[in-house]
Amino acid sequence: MTPLRIHNADARRLWLASHGLAEAPVGGPPTLDVIRDLGFVQLDTIQVVSRAHHHILWSRNQSYREPELDRLLRGRHVFEHFTHDTSVLPVEMLPLWRRQFDRMRRKAESWSWYVGRGDDALMDEIRGRIREEGALCTRDFDTRIEGERAMWKRPPHKKALDYLWYAGELATCHREGVIKYYDLAERVFPEDLRNQVLPDAAQVDGLCREALARLGFGSLGEVRKFWDAAEVAEVSAWAERDTGAYVPVQIEGADGRWTKGVAVPDIEERLASAPAPTSRLRILNPFDPAIRDRARVKRLFGFDYTVEMFVPAAQRQWGYYVYPLLEGDRLVGRIEAKAERASGRMSVMNLWWEQGVRAGAGRMARVEAELARLARLAGVDEVVWP
Repeated sequence: MTPLRIHNADARRLWLASHGLAEAPVGGPPTLDVIRDLGFVQLDTIQVVSRAHHHILWSRNQSYREPELDRLLRGRHVFEHFTHDTSVLPVEMLPLWRRQFDRMRRKAESWSWYVGRGDDALMDEIRGRIREEGALCTRDFDTRIEGERAMWKRPPHKKALDYLWYAGELATCHREGVIKYYDLAERVFPEDLRNQVLPDAAQVDGLCREALARLGFGSLGEVRKFWDAAEVAEVSAWAERDTGAYVPVQIEGADGRWTKGVAVPDIEERLASAPAPTSRLRILNPFDPAIRDRARVKRLFGFDYTVEMFVPAAQRQWGYYVYPLLEGDRLVGRIEAKAERASGRMSVMNLWWEQGVRAGAGRMARVEAELARLARLAGVDEVVWP
């Protein structure tokens, strides 16, 4: 089959539509629908303005407020587990996720410095206490770090809790702030979904199809990395046996170069129906799924973006927590801001425009309007510029 060629402007338009960023986020879909459409939302404890998961959901519907996500978790509409990082997923993904529990259990056993298999007696104690007492958090246990203290060392009970969580024996039942409460998976996951058992190959097929449905197009590597719940060889085997699940395409990058990929079978219909992106300027979170893959965002948008929070301060080019600016189908700049909730203000430290982008009065007004909206999400009243 001759590959369909997707020009860069069309690829950007479809990419933003597929990630819920094509239209202005006013009166957007309910939070659960946003999570289902995206597939997952990464959780992050860092709070500079608003934590990543809240910011990502707000970017699709700006009536969203922070308590909504925990209500979905308590209502068993979503569950937490590990994709490329800790994430929240729609609960209906559970039948396709059984292999990921086993996969992450094996990985955790190899992380002896961080999690590891742990002490069987301690894990039995933890299971027993949770079974008898109900959901517990790490503060309910008091084991201590043994030997020399180091920043990567963690107490035995924390390692055991995480091991059982990775393995799917325990599940997050709710959070209080960022504190995770663990309960037995059998008391958290709905019985009908928990008892569905699919062959391993069927789980891989389902994961690949679900990933491509949300991406619209991409390389096989990007399909694999979407959930990060299968190996390279497993995704290659899927592509060989499930050829009706995709069509071959070539995708034009921002630099005019073409790369091979696969796309959903209805790619032409999606391209025809994808709306032109809104001209409204948006402040995106660094962990937003539309830009999480830095190599892909550079290829599609010509935007060279690196998260520098783990880079030593003296070596940073931009700053600790810098937000990309999306306008239309372009990433036009980046901004560094921080909410100071105690004082009720949000401070803007830096604003950089991409080469060739003019900082006219209209564009600056759009930045200020979006900052005011973001301030409301953070619960502060005033935006302060240097």
